[in-house]
Amino acid sequence: MYVSDLGEQWHAARLEPALAHLDSASAGRSSYALIGAMTAHLWRETERGSYVAADDRAEEIARDTRNLAALIGHTGDEVVFRESARAALRALLTNWSLPVTSTVWVAKNEFGPNLEEFERRGYAVRTMPDGDVYGHVDTDALENMLQFEQPDFIHVCHIGSMSGVVQPVTRIVELAHRAGVPVVVDMAQSVGHVPTVTGADVVYGTSRKWLTGPRGVGFVAVRRDSLRPVRIDGSEAFIAGRLGLGVAVRELLEIGQQRVFRELAKIGTATRERLHGIASWEVLEPIDEPSAIVTLAPPPGWQFDDVAAARDKLLSLGVLVTAADTWRAPLATEHPVLRISPHLDVRRTDLDRVADTLRTMGY
Repeated sequence: MYVSDLGEQWHAARLEPALAHLDSASAGRSSYALIGAMTAHLWRETERGSYVAADDRAEEIARDTRNLAALIGHTGDEVVFRESARAALRALLTNWSLPVTSTVWVAKNEFGPNLEEFERRGYAVRTMPDGDVYGHVDTDALENMLQFEQPDFIHVCHIGSMSGVVQPVTRIVELAHRAGVPVVVDMAQSVGHVPTVTGADVVYGTSRKWLTGPRGVGFVAVRRDSLRPVRIDGSEAFIAGRLGLGVAVRELLEIGQQRVFRELAKIGTATRERLHGIASWEVLEPIDEPSAIVTLAPPPGWQFDDVAAARDKLLSLGVLVTAADTWRAPLATEHPVLRISPHLDVRRTDLDRVADTLRTMGY
C-alpha cells in the first residue's frame, strides 16, 4: 500500500526499482518518458548533427525554460543552465561585483560546500538566529538585526542537505528587501518538493533530486530588476539533459505542483510517525514539517562509521538511504544522521523495513 494517493501513478511511470528507493534527496528516479526524450535526442544528434538537432528543439527548450522559470518565480530570460547547483553558485559569485570585504548572512542549515565557496572568496559569514530547536530562522529576531546592520546579501538553503526543515524563505525575502538586502536561495532540495515562488533575487538548484530529472543539469535565475549588473552567460549545453528536465517539470505541472507538495508533506509526516521512537533513534524534525526529508539521530555515542554501517545494512536488505556526515551542515551539528527521503511511490512496507532494521541496531 502506497503512502501517497499518487503513489501508483508515479510508480507506473517508472522502471520497477531493484530496491526501495528512499533517497530522493540524492537523486530521484526518472520516468520512462524522460529517459525516452533524452535517448531520442541523442539519436537525433547522431543523425542530424548536435547543433542542428538543438535548433530543431529550440521552441521546445524555450517552452521548458519558461515552465521551470514559473516554478521558481522567475521569467524564462532570467534562467541560465549549469551542470550542477554548486556550479550555478560559483557562476553567480564569479559574475557578481561584490565588495572584497563582503558579508553574507546564512541560516544554521547552510550547506558545507556553499560555505567553502564564500570562504574561498574571503566573505565574512554570519549566522541568522534560530527560532526553535529545529533550526528554523527566527524572522522576528532577523527583522530586529536588519534595523541595525545590513549584510551584502543573505543566502538561504530553502531545505538543507542534512535536515528536512523548511526555512521561511518568503518572510526572509520580505524582511531583507525592506532593508535593501538581496537574497539568494539554494533550492537544490526544494524545487519540485515544496513551493518555490519566494520573491528572492537569485535562486539556483538542480534537476536530479525532487524533480527526478537527469544528473548534470543545474540552473540559476537572476532577477533582472534587482541585480541588473549580474549577467551569467550560458555554458556548453547538455541539450538532452535540458530536454529531460523539461519533461520532469511538465510531469510535475500535469499532476499539479500543489498536489505533489501536499503529498510529499504527507509522506514526510507518515515517515516520521513510523520511525519516531524506534529503539534509540531520534527523529530530528517536527513530525508535521512540510517536507519529505526525514533525518534520524543515532543512539548516543555513535560515530559516522556506525551510521554508515546502518546505511549499509539497510542497503543489503534492499533499502536505499543516505548516511549524512557533518560536512553537509557544519554550522548546525557535530553528529552524523541517517537521512531518509522517499518520493511519491513509497510504500508503507518500505517504512516498516526501515523501522524493523533500526530496531535491531539501536541498542
